Amino acid sequence: MRNNPRALWDMTLELIKDNVTEQQFATWFQPISFGSYQPATNTLLVQVPSPFVYEYLEENYIDLLGKTLSRTFGEGIRLTYRVVTDKTNNISQDIQADPVSDIDLNKKKTRINESPTVLDAVQPQQIDSQLDPHHTFNNFIEGDSNKLPRSVGLSIAEHPNSTQFNPMFIFGPSGCGKTHLINAIGVRIKELYPQKRVLYVSARLFQVQYTSAQLQNKINDFITFYQTIDVLIVDDVQEWATTVGTQNTFFHIFNHLFRNGKRIILASDRPPVDLKGMNERLITRFSCGLIAELEKPNVQLCVDILNSKIKRDGLKIPADVIQFIAETANGSVRDLEGVVNSLLAYSIVYNGNIDMRLAERVIKRAVKMDDHPLTVDDIVETVCNHYNVSPSAISSSSRKHDLVIARQVSMYLAQKYTKMPASRIGKLVGGRDHSTVIHSCTKVEERLKVDRQFHDDLMSIENSFKLKK
Repeated sequence: MRNNPRALWDMTLELIKDNVTEQQFATWFQPISFGSYQPATNTLLVQVPSPFVYEYLEENYIDLLGKTLSRTFGEGIRLTYRVVTDKTNNISQDIQADPVSDIDLNKKKTRINESPTVLDAVQPQQIDSQLDPHHTFNNFIEGDSNKLPRSVGLSIAEHPNSTQFNPMFIFGPSGCGKTHLINAIGVRIKELYPQKRVLYVSARLFQVQYTSAQLQNKINDFITFYQTIDVLIVDDVQEWATTVGTQNTFFHIFNHLFRNGKRIILASDRPPVDLKGMNERLITRFSCGLIAELEKPNVQLCVDILNSKIKRDGLKIPADVIQFIAETANGSVRDLEGVVNSLLAYSIVYNGNIDMRLAERVIKRAVKMDDHPLTVDDIVETVCNHYNVSPSAISSSSRKHDLVIARQVSMYLAQKYTKMPASRIGKLVGGRDHSTVIHSCTKVEERLKVDRQFHDDLMSIENSFKLKK
């Protein structure tokens, strides 16, 4: 058996089959084909149908693959993937998997939520940047909605020692590409300046580490570690709202890094001024560099993103299906990727072509359909009809009682039914600023609690939205 590598590979598949579901095996392992085995280097070559399958295996099944291959081929087996990148022209690329031992895996899993220590600070070669190597500028497609943040981000990545645009605060709705962009900045910096200590951390993980350090009486170690970072990237900072201890600690870390010319990159689902529950002194610091908005991609950018991913994954999807997906994914990059991944999985399992029928079936399960999303203009028009006033009157500077009510209700409903930031809503409703929108929303919420007639009026307006759809 040892002299028959193909039989050993078949045995590996049988072992894997016993450890996954039937559908998981059919989707991810059955499409893998044996390539070759080189005894001299103890290297196994297998072929996978697309880069997506390779990435999914490496991300989700590397532990299982490592253990089963060690049992069948022996310890020290090295795995190489032959990835089909262009099915039409039969072009492939060989990618060597990283050798992963059980000890390394366990160490990585157990340390992820631990608080950094002084030992981490004095051993720079030990730091794990926590960056996603798949999120790069090469696959962050440029469009009107992200041109400024992408351009500035690339400039920062190429000149991280510059104090211009520090900190960089990126905000936008879920699925617009914030996490991809801040990862791309970090990855590019590590490529150009490998000696720099770059760290990506989610706000939630930072908070978990802070709590752990507090319980273990190691706050000083925690702060010391973060003060040694050259480029600190924090995602989803809005999750720190109301966490006073975490905010205070980050405030001191921020000040130290900023004073020493270190680079700080932050991401949030809203601009600094809308971070309710955030310490005012932190908001001031978040706002002192560059605030860049990432908007939802328009249909054309969605088409470009889809075409890029499809080419990368070696798929064939008709142009009309691509257009359909782009128009129904509600401008979410995450939804776009989810739909393509689902289409790929369906086509592999059922060995069928990707067509419009399959796309419609998948999208109904993967995307919340919204054929006629409400716009601020729709909302203003409906509110004006209800209160018998004109849109131009709402946009005026008049302080008449009925116009003030209609204006406040328009802003409240715009924030509820659209994903626009308060600053954008204010501009669209009479050229007001974000503070006016926040004040209006607060007033409406307070009145809803005590005024039954006002509550019924809003219910009537909202029911009008449903009738329009």
